[in-house]
This record gives sequence, structure tokens and C-alpha cells, in this order.
Amino acid sequence: MRERLHRFNAEGLDGLGDRPIPGRPRRLTEDERSAIIALARSDPPRRPVPGLVGALQAADEAGAPTWTLDTLTATTRAGGIDVHRSQVRRILRAEGVRRRRTPSWTTSKDPDFAPKERRSSGSVPTRRRAPR
Repeated sequence: MRERLHRFNAEGLDGLGDRPIPGRPRRLTEDERSAIIALARSDPPRRPVPGLVGALQAADEAGAPTWTLDTLTATTRAGGIDVHRSQVRRILRAEGVRRRRTPSWTTSKDPDFAPKERRSSGSVPTRRRAPR
């Protein structure tokens, strides 16, 4: 508030307007950023999905099985957005989008499935109890 008063005293009514935002303007528009985020949240083209007869089939055998930064960048560039790998990474981190999913072999839909217990560190030797 005080800053605006000082600017008004120095420049008059022209001093009350907004100043230009410092720094370089963004290269990508919000629509392009949204397209990258939507792509990362979508299923990859070669991800197996259940088919009509129950067998797993991929929608596109030539596509990527999982989204990596390289595959996201290549797919985005093929869509007409000039973006680099580091930009994709920054956009996804800023939005909190995870591109890695839990591997299917670590979970199960089987109600009797019991996950393995966490192992202790290999660098710490186990203490043996003294015989009584």
C-alpha cells in the first residue's frame, strides 16, 4: 500500500497502474501446459487393458508401455508443442503429477494376499539373544 502512495506522489495517476511483471514471459501457454498434464495422466498407448475375451491387449503396439519423460516429450512434440524434457519435468512437478504408477506385481486383488514384511537393513547386524 505504501509503495502505491509513493508512486502516486512521484508520478501522479500514472503511478497507480500495474507495472510489467519482471522476468522472461512463459514460452508455453496454459492450454499447452494443460495438454502436457492431461497426457501424463492418461494411459500410455501400449498399456495392456482387458480385451473383449478377457485377454490383455494394447491399444497401440508401437506406442510406449509407460510414460517416461522421454516418451512424454516425444508425444508432445508429435502433437505440435515445442517442449524440452526439462520443461515437461518442471511442469509435472509444479502440478504434483506423478507419472510413475505402482507396479502391478506389488499389489493384488486377491483377498488372501499378504504382502511381504519390510526387511531390516543389511548393514546393521542382527543381535542374537544370549542363551538363558
